[in-house]
This record gives sequence, structure tokens and C-alpha cells, in this order.
Amino acid sequence: MKILKTALLTKFLKIFTLIIFIFPNSIAFGAISYVDDIDVPANGSNGQNIPHGVAFNSDGTKMYVIGASANRIIQYTLSTPFDISEATLLAGSICTEGFAGDGLKIIFNSDGSKFFLVDDATQDVEILTLTTAYDISTCSNTGSKDFGTTNLRDLKFSNDGKKVFLYDQGGTHSLKQYSLSSAFDISNPTLVTTYTGTSSKTLKQLTGNENKVNGLAFSSDGSKMFVTNDTKITEFTLSNPFDLSNVTSEGREDVSDQITDNKISGIAFNNDGSKMFIVDFNTNKTSDVHEYNLTCGFGVKKCIDPTANKDDVASVESQSEGTKKLIQHTTYPVLNRMEWLRRNSGRINLTNQNIKFQFNNEMLNALSSSLIPLYFSNDNSTESNYTNSNWSFWSEGSISIGRAGDSATSSFKDIKTSGITLGADKKGEDDIMRGIALRFGADDVDVGDLGSALDMSSFSLTFYESKPKGEKRFTDNLIGMSFINSDLINNSGSTSTDGERYGEQLYGSLSLRDTFSKNRLNFTPKLKINYGITHLGAYTETGATGLNLKYNDQYIGNFTSSVGTSLDNTYDFEVGSFIPYFDFEYYADMSPASEQTFSYISNGEEFTLKGIENSTHNFIGSIGFDFVSQNGLTFMTKFTRDQTKNSKNDSFNIALDYRGSQRSSYAMSIQDTSAKLSHNKELNNFKVNIDSHYDFLKDDPDYGIYLKISNIN
Repeated sequence: MKILKTALLTKFLKIFTLIIFIFPNSIAFGAISYVDDIDVPANGSNGQNIPHGVAFNSDGTKMYVIGASANRIIQYTLSTPFDISEATLLAGSICTEGFAGDGLKIIFNSDGSKFFLVDDATQDVEILTLTTAYDISTCSNTGSKDFGTTNLRDLKFSNDGKKVFLYDQGGTHSLKQYSLSSAFDISNPTLVTTYTGTSSKTLKQLTGNENKVNGLAFSSDGSKMFVTNDTKITEFTLSNPFDLSNVTSEGREDVSDQITDNKISGIAFNNDGSKMFIVDFNTNKTSDVHEYNLTCGFGVKKCIDPTANKDDVASVESQSEGTKKLIQHTTYPVLNRMEWLRRNSGRINLTNQNIKFQFNNEMLNALSSSLIPLYFSNDNSTESNYTNSNWSFWSEGSISIGRAGDSATSSFKDIKTSGITLGADKKGEDDIMRGIALRFGADDVDVGDLGSALDMSSFSLTFYESKPKGEKRFTDNLIGMSFINSDLINNSGSTSTDGERYGEQLYGSLSLRDTFSKNRLNFTPKLKINYGITHLGAYTETGATGLNLKYNDQYIGNFTSSVGTSLDNTYDFEVGSFIPYFDFEYYADMSPASEQTFSYISNGEEFTLKGIENSTHNFIGSIGFDFVSQNGLTFMTKFTRDQTKNSKNDSFNIALDYRGSQRSSYAMSIQDTSAKLSHNKELNNFKVNIDSHYDFLKDDPDYGIYLKISNIN
């Protein structure tokens, strides 16, 4: 038994040692592991004695090697993308155009229609065009550019092709950044900066002051830069993508175990940074292309910090802001309904805002088309129709468009929100109006310039009551829940990740209104409190092996208080009543800051984005009017602006409701540049439906009319 205990204790200590010393180190930093290499054949019909550069096509099924002795580029085919163990030299597929001397590096543009060749002999950058994308056997020289270098070793572009970087080994070993007027057009570059490093150190000193730099590479998102010299790779972090104004050295990785006494020249990565490829050269020994695995994307020395990526930050902010705005977008239609009830308290029929909105979202369309017409056939021309039931029905549709500007840590966000709310309420014997509302909403957020996006759909159920405290004073209360489904896309330019996230939300609102009237003019000050809590579930990205992130659960609190006022007046005419109104509201967002924790699925290294919060001070202004005719026509329109320090959001509501005594109804909607009109009528057991749409602002005008006749039975 004693021996057993000793053995167990020894095993426990071993495991504990591994946990304390090995595991933390494995998640704190990037790590590389050697996979394989291939020998580059010597001079011959397809050989290359001194290879310097390596490149791949966009999907990793072709590899290209360029060298300094045979003045040619050779091409390999890869049966598995970015797997050189299955590389096959493609006989006869070479390019010898544009070489005045020794070719060092090959760099493709984004679609593979051209590539750029660094020529050591002339110090020019040769421009070659391909008849067939990524097929170098179809190459032809179409020009060259002299950048004034004395020992040009490498050249790289930003993702959009609007920036180009050159490393000059001569003089002070400078790295220069140029801006381009057109993507991948180097004919007229503009020098932006010459990088010499931090603290007045040269690039040579930052890389260890060991011989000369030979290769240059960037991560797909531009947040990392890598340079090669001797048998070492130096990693740099850029504070902003493809911006050399603030660069930090993360250290060097020594790969001499595989390179021996040879020297690294070219360096390349696959799209998601999970693999690294380097070229070593030696005039007396076999030269190779080496393949390495990285535990996290582009993590040669240190994993990319996603909290430093503006699009990543903006995506997290969009989810947090979206859930807060969801409470606002869900509660406002209900509050609008209670405001409408106050303005039209003398009406017999309290049904209003019968709006038929058309949405791109199929679920929205299905909901609006199936539920809204439920009360089309009601005849509301006489009070007798409401003797058996005093339930009133209402609907409200809205479209809002906004933009949140970029900041030091976040990209800009273009926001489009659409939603439709359907409700029913009933006045009790105590004059308390109680009701229920259903809302389906869709939020589309475009993040940054590279195609990152958030598509959030939600379904909300709200219970509400409006309680009179005398003739002019009311308290409005509501409570509800929402269910959220989000599709997320994060695009860095060369890699893209997808994710799906679910969430739940509880919310409520308490408001107090007191109306002061003089003649037909009403002045209504308001106090309101919104509160809620949202849970967003954990999810894992897919699509970029080495850069995929796992997001932990996130809890977002919401608490806002507001003070505002509304002003309305009623003008009576023979045809009906015209009620213009104006709303103004200031609300303070006192919600606690939330945080989002995520980690790389490749190695588990965690990052936390803290202090996710909205603007504290916000202003909302609305202007609109109601028109209630004597023959059953109701028209409502409203324009609202939600303004903060760094963002604004505009929304527009419009509705038309008509109920005649002959069991007919009309519905009209406006969305963007499109107008739609629907007419339903019952005639002798037949139902006649006419739908039409008009859009004359498009390049090709869109219009149509549809007729449907059906038997009611």
C-alpha cells in the first residue's frame, strides 16, 4: 500500500509539474513545429541552384520557387492545399521573362493576373502579366519600376494593394512604405515613411545585428510583420494594420535545427497563418523549402491579439450595442401605441396603424402577410361592432438606418434595422389598458471595409399596461422577453471566419406621463426607465484554422433613464382631424460595462475585451402627425433621429389604415425607394385582392399590379 501511495504521489507530482510549467507556456506564446521539406532540384530544365523566394496561389494548390542562378521561376502542384509533402514539380511550366540578372522574390496580385519580380542585378521590380491566372508559363513582361534602391531584397503589398513595402539591404537597411493611387499599380508610388525601428534603432539592430535581412512577410490582417536573417525569424507587432509608424519587436525564432549552416531567404504563410514556409539557400549544398505548423495563426513568437484588431473589436461592440438597441426598438412601438391611445382617446375604434411592410427577410414577410390581415374584414364604421368585444388591434413597422464612426480601437459600423410589431389590447372596467405585442426584427451591421458583418434576428414578446392616474396622468409599464439569433462574419481580407450565436433577453420599462392642456394643445412631460439583461451564448468560429476563436458566454446589463416631452395639437376639419406632434428625449445610459472573453481554439490562449459600453449621453427627437378621417381613414407618419457623440441613427415610420362600411381595407407602405399598395374587398361571398408596387428611382423602373379573386367559403 505504501508503494502504491508513493507511485500515485510521484505521478501526481509529474502531472502537476506539467500543468504549472508546460501548459501555461504553451498557451502564452506562439509555437512552431517542423513538418517536412522538399529539395529544390539543381540547374537543368526546371532546376534552381540558389532559390530565394516562395509563393502560393490563392487556394494553396500551386507553389512557386524563384532563384538567383538559373533566372527562372519553377512551379509545383500540391494535391493537398499548402502541403508540400505532396508537391509535384510541373515540367515545362517555367517563366524566364523579365530577368536581367538574379531573380529574388515573386509576389502575386490579388487575382493572380500579374506578378512582380524582384531583380537583384538591375534593382528593378519587374511587372509580368499572365494570360491565365496563376499559370506562369503564360507570363509576359509588361514593364518595370526603379525605386532607387541599392540592394533590394523583398517587396510586399497590403491586402487592398494600395500600399507597397520594400526592404533595401543597402545603407541603413531600411524598410520603406509607399502608397499607390490604384491597387497594385507601382508606376507612380508615393513614399510614406522609412522604417528604422523604435528607439532610433535600425531594422538590422532590432533583428539582432546579425548579417543582413533577406525576406519580408505580413500576416493576413496586417497586424504582424516578419523578417528573416541568417537562421532566425523576427516577429513584429503593428499597432495598426500595415502601418509602420508604431512597431514592436516580439523577439526572434531560431530554426537552425533544420536550416543548419544555410541561410533563410524567402518566407510565406498560408491564408490563415497555421502554416509557415521558408526557403534556405547555399551554393554548395542542397537548398530546400521547409514547412512548419503554428499553434495559432501567424504565432511564430506570439499569437495575434484579437483585441487589437479594429474589426474584431467592432464586431464584439456591435453585438453588445445591438442587444441594447433591441430593447429600445422593442419597447418604442409599445410606447408609441400608448401615446397614440392618449392622443385619440375619444375615438370609438382604437385599432390603428394597419401597416403592410415588405421586407427582404422571408420571416418578416411571412409574419406581416399572415398576421396583419387578421382584422382586415372587421367593419368599424359603427360602435355596435364593438359591443361584444372591446379588443383593439394595432401594428407598427419601422426601418432605421445609422452609422457609428470609427474610433482608435474600433472600425466604423453601418447599421440597418427593420422590424414589425403586432399587438392587441383591451380596456378594462378600471380604465386600465392592458395588451400584448409581438415583434420580429432584423439588424444588419456592416463592419469596416473588408466585409465583416453581423446579421441579428430577434423575436420579442411584450406585456404592457397603461394605467390612468386621473384624467391626464398615466403610468405605462411593460415587461417582455426576446430570443436572439446572430450570424457573424469576420473577414480580414485573405481569411474569413463564420459563427452563429444564440441569446436570450429580459427587459422592462416604466414611464410616467402627465399632460397639460390648453384648448386643443397638449404638453406632456415624461420620465422613463428602461432596464434589461441579455445573455449571449458561447460560440466557436469556423473557416480559418489557425485564427478561429472561441467566444465565451457574455452577459450584458442595460439601464437607461430618460426625461423628455411631447407636444401635440389637434386641428378639426370637415373631413377629419389632423394631429401634428413633436417628441424630444434625453436619456443617459448608465448600463454597467460588459466584457467578452475569447480564446484561440488551437492553443487555448485567452484574451478579454473590457469596457464595452455605449455613449452615456443620447438625444432622441421625433416629428410626425396623425390624420383621422370621418370615413374610417387613419394615416400616421413619424421621423426619428437618435443622436450620440459618435453615431446617429435615423428611422422612418409610415402607416395607412382604412376601414369602410363595405368590408374593405387598404394598406400602404414605403421602404427605401419602393412604394406598395394593397386593397382587399368582399363582394357577395367573393374576396377581391389587388396588390401593386412601384419603384421608379432604379435604373430599370420596377412596377407591377396583381389581381386575385377567391371564394370566401
